[in-house]
Amino acid sequence: MHLSFVSVKYLSKRNLNDWQMNKRNTQQRRRAILDLLNLQGEVSVEQLAHHFETSEVTIRKDLAALEDNGLLLRRYGGAVQVPHELIQEAAVEKVSERKQILAKAAAQLIRDHNRIILDSGSTTAALLPELSHKQGLVVMTNSLSIANALRELENEPTLLMTGGSWDPQSEAFQGQLAEQVLRAYDFDQLFIGADGIDLQRGTTTFNELTSLSRVMAEVAREVVVMVESDKIGRKIHNLELPWSSIKILVTDDKLPASAKKQIEQQGVKVICAPLGSVE
Repeated sequence: MHLSFVSVKYLSKRNLNDWQMNKRNTQQRRRAILDLLNLQGEVSVEQLAHHFETSEVTIRKDLAALEDNGLLLRRYGGAVQVPHELIQEAAVEKVSERKQILAKAAAQLIRDHNRIILDSGSTTAALLPELSHKQGLVVMTNSLSIANALRELENEPTLLMTGGSWDPQSEAFQGQLAEQVLRAYDFDQLFIGADGIDLQRGTTTFNELTSLSRVMAEVAREVVVMVESDKIGRKIHNLELPWSSIKILVTDDKLPASAKKQIEQQGVKVICAPLGSVE
C-alpha cells in the first residue's frame, strides 16, 4: 500500500511537470508565431506546422487562441496581422464628456464579480476607466479595441471574446460563430449603445447586422442601454432591441419629461445623469 501511494504521488508530480513544460512550450511557440507574423505580414498553417515540427491541428488551436486575444485575424489556411486601424489606443476613440458622464452612471449598476457583456461602440467604451474600480469582473466583448483596453486595466478582469466574422461597418465581430460563443455562457448584464431610440419600438441602428445584439440580450439577465438624449426620438429603419428586451436606459438629464414617461410606460427604468455645464 505504501509503495503504491508513493508511486501515484511520483506520477502525479511528473505529470504536473510535463503539463507545466507543455504550457511553456505552447506559450513560446505562440510568441514565435506572432514574431513570424510581424515579420511576414501573414502565415499559413502548413508553413507553421513544418517550421515548429508539430501538427496542423495544434497550429490551428494556436491561431484560434491568438485570435481570441485580438493578436491576429484568421484567414482560410492561415492568419494575417490585425490591421492597424483596428488597434486603437484605449477605447476606440476619444470619448466625449457626455459619454463619460453616462458611463459613470452606468458603472454604478455593476457589482464586483459580475459577468458582463460590452458591445462595441464609443459609448460602451466610455465604461472602461470605470471598470478599473471593480474586482473579479468577467467581461465578454466583440470589439478588438475594447478587448485591448481591458487587458491594460490593473485589476485584470477576465476577458472573453466572441470571435466571429469581422464587420468593418460596426468595427466588431459578428456572425453565427460569435452567437454560438455567447450562448455558451450566461451573464449578469449587457451594456449596449444605440444609433437611435424609437419611443414606440425600442433601440434602432444604421447597421443591418442586429442578430448578435439580440443574442447578447438573450444571454444577459439585465440589459442596460446607454444613449445620449439627443438620439432619443431618432427613428431609424432597423430595430435592434425591442423595449421588452431592455430593463434600464441610461441617458442624460436633457431628456424631455414626456419622452421619459413614454419609456417608463414600456416597463423600462430610466436613469438621467446630470450633465451640469457640459454641452
